[in-house]
Amino acid sequence: MPAKSVSTWLAWLLAAIALLCAPATQARPAGPSGGEYGVQYVRCFADGTPGEALDSVTASARWTCGEATHPIAPARVYVRFDLRPGTEQPRYFETRRAAVSAIDVLVVDTVGGMHRERFAPSELQASRRGGYMRVPLPVASKPARAVIVAFDMPTHRMALEQAQLVPSRAHDLLAGRRLLLILAGLCGMLLMPLIFNAAFYRILREPFVVWHSALALSLLLTILVSSGLSFYAGHLPVMAMSAMNTWLFGLSVAAAGMFARSFIEESKLHPWLRRALPLAAGWAVLASGLHATFPFVLRPVQSELYYWAYVPVLVVFLWVLVDALRRGSRAARYQAIGWAPMIGVGLIRLVSGLVPALASDDAMMLFYTGCVIEVLATTLGVADRFMAIKDERDRAQTEAQVLERLSERDPLTGLLNRRALQDRFAMLRAEGYTTLAVIDLDHFKRVNDTHGHAIGDRVLKAVAKVLAQDADTLAFRMGGEEFLLLLRGRDAVQRAENRRRALSARIAEEVDGLEALVTASMGLVEVPASAMPNAGLHELYQRADQLLYEAKQAGRNRTLSERLKTFVPRRAERRKAAA
Repeated sequence: MPAKSVSTWLAWLLAAIALLCAPATQARPAGPSGGEYGVQYVRCFADGTPGEALDSVTASARWTCGEATHPIAPARVYVRFDLRPGTEQPRYFETRRAAVSAIDVLVVDTVGGMHRERFAPSELQASRRGGYMRVPLPVASKPARAVIVAFDMPTHRMALEQAQLVPSRAHDLLAGRRLLLILAGLCGMLLMPLIFNAAFYRILREPFVVWHSALALSLLLTILVSSGLSFYAGHLPVMAMSAMNTWLFGLSVAAAGMFARSFIEESKLHPWLRRALPLAAGWAVLASGLHATFPFVLRPVQSELYYWAYVPVLVVFLWVLVDALRRGSRAARYQAIGWAPMIGVGLIRLVSGLVPALASDDAMMLFYTGCVIEVLATTLGVADRFMAIKDERDRAQTEAQVLERLSERDPLTGLLNRRALQDRFAMLRAEGYTTLAVIDLDHFKRVNDTHGHAIGDRVLKAVAKVLAQDADTLAFRMGGEEFLLLLRGRDAVQRAENRRRALSARIAEEVDGLEALVTASMGLVEVPASAMPNAGLHELYQRADQLLYEAKQAGRNRTLSERLKTFVPRRAERRKAAA
């Protein structure tokens, strides 16, 4: 592909990423001085130690307010919500799903009463809002003026940044039912490629079809687990869903890499990059698996290390696209369209996750959109490759059929040869060709010796024109000057004889300078299939050849024929008579 074309493709790719990334940053959770669901508050952060009493931090001076983000390095982090007077009372605390060892909640009412509750990871509930977890606030007899939430061993900044209070009415009303319907529709769309791939694989048996199915399935499961649909799929533990989401992300990346490896044309990708894709896929699974299985091992920096682990994967994927597009890969064009939103998701997560001054953003709406674009674009690519491979196989099959037909034709006369007769004899017998005639030119050697082989070839071509097949007659050249006719119909014997007699006049008409007429002798047998259903080519040809020999002995230029009812080889008859 020319450099200009590569630049154009990359420009479109980057423009698509920018366009898709732009709206992803608009939907932000409630800031430190507001509430997304109508509960108005000021949000503050403080550090602590596990086991510290919540009462001791209510009036502490260590609170910092007005921040959008806070480090997760301390073993315990507090989030305080100071409710504004007259605001709607909260009923739930909600935040992004992330591994924690426990969550403590303290509600301080307007008369100073304190109401506490502790939640183990297994007690955390999934929210109808995709990717969120929630806990019910302790019931207070008086309106609440502050809510303090303690995170023990938080593993991701989003758990702190997107912490918010939710009223029950707003929670039910704003559960995103319209979004859930859209996501359900997207999941239905992701099922279609699986059905198509099942049909494609029965025909193609290509590995990229399997990897595309794995990609579609992993993205489908990712949407189910990370969205609000998981709330209706069963009451799975929140920590299990969080781990599953991480695992599925790694598997989706791995499936995308392996699909690209087998999908991009063999000559359109550098061998090193093709070998690098399985390594990147394995690394993505390993990184996600370790992060999901052992979330607390390197807790203060583990999220950053997880993001850094995906940098080489992203580099390999971009390098693959650039190289394949530069080489003119048709498959890479579909891959570029499919990967554009996912690359945008990766860039957003990397930048927001690695820059401390930025609030973390997993760009889930862009991710959901990217899942569908990825699968639909690559499905179109698979269909395109399917048609291309089908065309190639059809051409190869046509060429094979042509070669096979050529191998069954005599190159001089154009008639079918002995091989074609042997391969098709049983089928032709079943179609009613029950008359077999062997024709041999009389004294043909004299023609070659007197006039040369060129004239002899012209004689053979003239014979072929007379014997040419019709709807009820097939002609074969057996070798040299010997020909064979297969005929069907009541007048088969007469038609064969007419052809034999017409040979001399046609040869004399088309071949000048012959000293004498060229005649032919013929041996013919009629063998009704009902009388001798198992008669084979060898036996019938042998009997007709014997009749031809007897016609030659009787003076040539004649036909000897028999209608056989019970087949007994001539030699066997003679031995029986001699006995």
